[in-house]
Amino acid sequence: MDVTLLGTGAPQGLPRPGCPCAACATAVGDEARAATALLVDGALLIDLTPGPAFAAARAGQSLAGVRQVLLSHPHDGPALEVPAGLPQPGRVADGRELALLDGHRVRAVAVDIPGTGYEVTGAEGQRLLYLPPGAAPSGLDGNGRPAGGGDLGTGGGPYDLVLLDALGRPEALARLRASGAVDAATDVLAVHLDHEVPPGRELHRRLAAVGARTVADGSTLRVGEFHAVPDLPRRTLVLGGARSGKSVEAERRLVAFPDVVYVATGGTRDGDEDWAQRVSLHRERRPSSWRTVETCDLVPLLAAAGPGADPGARWPAEASPLLIDCLALWLTHVMDEVGAWDDATWEAGGRRALQERTDALVAAVRATRRRVVAVSNEVGSGVVPATPAGRRFRDELGRLNAAFGAECEQVLLVVAGQALALRG
Repeated sequence: MDVTLLGTGAPQGLPRPGCPCAACATAVGDEARAATALLVDGALLIDLTPGPAFAAARAGQSLAGVRQVLLSHPHDGPALEVPAGLPQPGRVADGRELALLDGHRVRAVAVDIPGTGYEVTGAEGQRLLYLPPGAAPSGLDGNGRPAGGGDLGTGGGPYDLVLLDALGRPEALARLRASGAVDAATDVLAVHLDHEVPPGRELHRRLAAVGARTVADGSTLRVGEFHAVPDLPRRTLVLGGARSGKSVEAERRLVAFPDVVYVATGGTRDGDEDWAQRVSLHRERRPSSWRTVETCDLVPLLAAAGPGADPGARWPAEASPLLIDCLALWLTHVMDEVGAWDDATWEAGGRRALQERTDALVAAVRATRRRVVAVSNEVGSGVVPATPAGRRFRDELGRLNAAFGAECEQVLLVVAGQALALRG
């Protein structure tokens, strides 16, 4: 089954006419995108892009063989153009199936906004799922499992290809992963790209971080054929200064995965209203399906399989992600416990005790089977703390960051909200 992307953008396209934003200004060449439309084996057209006949011709395709035109969402872009000779567009009722004469089967999938998703099965059994802009599949429980015995994606195993708004609705991808509809071999393609996406190469980096990719308008894909699915690192360290955006970057890397455990190492501080407000803002930003654990006992968490460890879980237990925020607060806690702030205690055994705790953490990171994203403060930058205790903390945090990062496939430095890859 071949799928040609006549467009990959939002209904208004990218760039938006007359818009001066950075995303629109850099949307040129392969990054310019018409409204998303799919041509399946030259016979099925899903959604319409402006000038569909010309878009097909540019892709080396023809619409002459189209026997069915389906719409997935209420159209709020440019006026729909239905070329002469094409069937009138229609919608399939949720849950209904449509069998085409050329052997394709189409099933309408309910979504959580006005519109319809489509599951398409080719004559040889290849399967794709297409969701309209801004949509996630409905009928799934809070953990992404089919509610009421539904079978989204599971009747024939995971989909070969999924096309959805991966940046606008990353939790939709998390739900599909939790339900078993998407696995590590599924080709996840981002479509409906609007000017809310980051400009230039940052778009492709963001997509790779959630296991998705995008292609240029006019690209043809063979469903079920191997593609270079982004290789997601098991361990990632995100470094940055105060208010650099490091926590946002770390959360962004896991928002499209199910069963995330957020490990808050800062705990609570009685009477500190500013700290309470910071904690509240972090919680509001995180998906409601994430589970929060307030602890500095990281080694057992890294050693555990995590949520979904039961044999019947569709999402593998070793992939249950862990987000640790942050290592600097963990180090502060451990230094408190070993008496590292007192010079005499430090020399009498505190240094050795801290080294043992750090070594145990680094060894646990090295051995973990969980996907881990950890946050830490970058130190140094020429500033010398005024006190011996401050210098001790700076030195030990620098050593911890280096040792932890050495066990990670990917290390990022975040500056002004922009992530720079130091490794991976």
